[in-house]
Amino acid sequence: MAQPTTTITQNRDVPLDKVRNIGIIAHIDAGKTTTTERILYYTGKSYKIGDIDEGTTVMDWMEQERERGITIVSAATTTFWNGYRFNIIDTPGHVDFTAEVERSLRVLDGGITVLDGEEGVQSQSETVWRQADKYKVPRICFVNKMDKLGADLWNTVQSIEERLGARTAVMVVPIGRENTYTGNVDLLTRKAFIWHSDDLGAQYETQEVPAELKDEVEKRRHELIERISETDDALLEKYLNGVEPTVDELKKALRKAVIEYKLVPVYAGTSLRNKGVQPLLDAVVDYLPSPLDMPEVTGTNPQTNEPITRKRIVEEPFAGLAFKVQIDPHVGKLTYVRVYSGKIVSGSYAYNSSKGLKERIGRLLLMHANQREEIQEAYAGEIVAVVGFKDTITGDTISDADHPIILEQITFPDPVISLAIEPKTKNDQEKMGYALQRLAEEDPTFKIKSNQETNQTIIWGMGELHLDILVDRMKREFKVEANVGAPQVAYKETITKVAEGEGKYIKQTGGHGQYGHCWLRVEPKNRGEGYEFLNEIKGGTIPREFINPIEKGAKEAMENGCLAGYPLVDMSVAVYDGSYHDVDSSEIAFKIAGSMALQAAVKQAGATLLEPIMKVEVTTPDEYMGDVIGDLSSKRAQILGTQKRGLATIILASVPLAELSGYATMLRSLSKGRASYYMEPSHYEEVPKNIQEKIIAKKV
Repeated sequence: MAQPTTTITQNRDVPLDKVRNIGIIAHIDAGKTTTTERILYYTGKSYKIGDIDEGTTVMDWMEQERERGITIVSAATTTFWNGYRFNIIDTPGHVDFTAEVERSLRVLDGGITVLDGEEGVQSQSETVWRQADKYKVPRICFVNKMDKLGADLWNTVQSIEERLGARTAVMVVPIGRENTYTGNVDLLTRKAFIWHSDDLGAQYETQEVPAELKDEVEKRRHELIERISETDDALLEKYLNGVEPTVDELKKALRKAVIEYKLVPVYAGTSLRNKGVQPLLDAVVDYLPSPLDMPEVTGTNPQTNEPITRKRIVEEPFAGLAFKVQIDPHVGKLTYVRVYSGKIVSGSYAYNSSKGLKERIGRLLLMHANQREEIQEAYAGEIVAVVGFKDTITGDTISDADHPIILEQITFPDPVISLAIEPKTKNDQEKMGYALQRLAEEDPTFKIKSNQETNQTIIWGMGELHLDILVDRMKREFKVEANVGAPQVAYKETITKVAEGEGKYIKQTGGHGQYGHCWLRVEPKNRGEGYEFLNEIKGGTIPREFINPIEKGAKEAMENGCLAGYPLVDMSVAVYDGSYHDVDSSEIAFKIAGSMALQAAVKQAGATLLEPIMKVEVTTPDEYMGDVIGDLSSKRAQILGTQKRGLATIILASVPLAELSGYATMLRSLSKGRASYYMEPSHYEEVPKNIQEKIIAKKV
């Protein structure tokens, strides 16, 4: 029987147990945006299916996204399916936009991981999976592109188990393979869902299991029931006694197992050919959590620093997390907020507990990609955009002023690449400052630094594509013309041993002079541990009000480095001695003394350069494998291993970013255009001494 398409009125009064906050996450090109477009079509949110190749997608609404066929910013939308409300975030797959994925996962209750049926688990799938693990996001896997040559559900399931360490619950058996793929058998109900044509796929038929698949279906169903029963003692006892649990019992147990991260249901289909999407929507309803299924949110009380919790219900005091800032050409600054408890009302005030200040809620908007629907109130479990916040940035907690709470921050990786940028004309100068500031507000991995000596601005990002898009956005959205330098590697400096240094700033002028004097000790920390400042002053040798200026001076000196002008990282700085003058000592004098002391200490501390190392994965036909490995080895690469995938070999390596300039062109010529590669930042490592000398000589 053909299934009618669902049309549901925009009813916002959906009970909390019927709300699903979900994200679509995956490797680049696995089909996230295409899957999201199908979901919007089948839920009646859009009347025409968007196509990436034609540039007509709803979720990829930016000009650059449509031109390049990739997702750059996470887009949020609200839609309805069989009485359930879905708040969906479509995230980028490209590693340069990792911040978008990180912040989206932080506020979601569940995720759909889309995988390519032929490629299986790819690098970025692994990265986003680990990010989802960090925030304990229950998820479903959708094996997409089942119509593609070489697509194999069971190989993909094996790679999910091996590479992601997930325990799968395979829910379907495909009918046909590659270009003969027509649908799936649902293992729980033993029903076959057949899509007869590729067009829109809203019509599908339910049939009996094809005769040739009966044995396989029974075998796979038996495995599925066993896996689900293992997670529930009552079901396991029933199962071991030879009684088969009912479908309802299995669904209930599977839902509980998914929410507790014990099992990951796996579905299959082909979004581009419009097959397999509706059962995925039913799975979101059946197995992914509502806000009520999630544990209470925990945070700290800013007044007492004690841990506190909030139930995810409307009756609790308001608490929400600002997870994204977007500059909208029509309404100005939009702040996306996930409401965890209580409610907010348009026209009222909220308290930014991270910064300790009041913010006005001018308007509340429900977002559908870049279109807006104004609402008066937003409740626990909702994701809304607020117009009117001035000082709130990504990661800030917004709460009830009488019941403040600070929720866990969102952490972002450090940028690894930089370039110099300068305005073309005097007129562009002011506009450029404003544009860069706005873009930095939106993107926590985009950093700006002014170089006073050269009058250039240095911008830092996660990769060449990231910086390219930001410069492009500056031209299009802010009408700023700029000259751009070549991308540079973001080196860092650190120290290798403990050392001490003295900073003494004395200046006599008519009247009051200046006097600041301190001793600092610097100690190396492990890679990635960051910076720490310690106050070890005893007996008031330096008054308390001058400790902060000393730290400020030390921090400024760290930002400018001591070897080649790169920022100093992974070290602790302790102020342990010094002296002051009753009349002449001032904050500015101690700030200068702190800076001088840090530079003196670092000079004795075995300063060294660090460089970003990339995790690189090259997929190449076997005949070029030797050439590719030889070329990587000449780039100071450490080859970590190889894997076979069909007729191709995947080479895994750690390579310094400095050696990868122009690698795409080199790889194309080595393999006659048949090899491809993927890279993402991995860690920082010490630069070999001979290369350090060259880098320092260039900078000095």
